[in-house]
Amino acid sequence: MTADITIHAAYASVVEDDEEGMLFIGFAQGEEEDEPYALFRQPLAGGPVWFGVNDEDFGAEDAVQSIVQDARGLTVTIRPDQVAQFGWAATIAIRIGPQTEDADIALDALRDMMGPVFAG
Repeated sequence: MTADITIHAAYASVVEDDEEGMLFIGFAQGEEEDEPYALFRQPLAGGPVWFGVNDEDFGAEDAVQSIVQDARGLTVTIRPDQVAQFGWAATIAIRIGPQTEDADIALDALRDMMGPVFAG
């Protein structure tokens, strides 16, 4: 299956922002603002997860139907009623390789954040 959007992650990060009261988990293709990225955001106290891709406008709360991890990285499937929020993209591939900085930390945090939605 070919994803509608693919991000080749060079960097991954986990940031707890106490001022905003949010946990951010991100995967970015590069360091520049205009480079592709995927971002998961959740209140530190728990609650719905907001997921966005490449731009704040391409995201929504409680939009992730499933996340599957395989040898190439992650495949994020968007809930059918939310695909319009992602420019009609139903699947987002986040390619993670051995060169992806901090990938293990981010994957562990994402698994904790997403619970049963995360498979693999």
